Amino acid sequence: MRHLITLLVFSAISAPLFAATPTETVAEFHEALSAGKPEQVSALLSPEVQIFESGYVERSREEYTGHHLKGDIEFAKTTKNKVLKHSERVEGNLAVVMQETETTGKYKGNSVHHFGTETAVLEKQGDKWVIVHIHWSSRKSK
Repeated sequence: MRHLITLLVFSAISAPLFAATPTETVAEFHEALSAGKPEQVSALLSPEVQIFESGYVERSREEYTGHHLKGDIEFAKTTKNKVLKHSERVEGNLAVVMQETETTGKYKGNSVHHFGTETAVLEKQGDKWVIVHIHWSSRKSK
């Protein structure tokens, strides 16, 4: 019992040492979309986030959550997104996470199979990373 208490105390004290990395933050964002958790998605985005997709721009967290978040959740819940390649670069309080993905499944009765690229820029705020910019691009598989 004594060892368990010591372990719990150590875990509580060291929790800030294990704050999510930029890559883990981006993964958590995608997991929240797939799980249909809009509040969690929103919490991972800066209020000033800019999201670029298909030539369109969402210029804030409020704009994104009020327009495309619902559709993105519906899409993520019915498809599977697999990361094919990934890289992360951290410079001080800024980080860039780049991913190449493959998405498969069905959405609104249509088969989905496309390849995508994602660039996410994150800023460290306190002990956590928040997404300040996302750029999504995709193409259908051949």
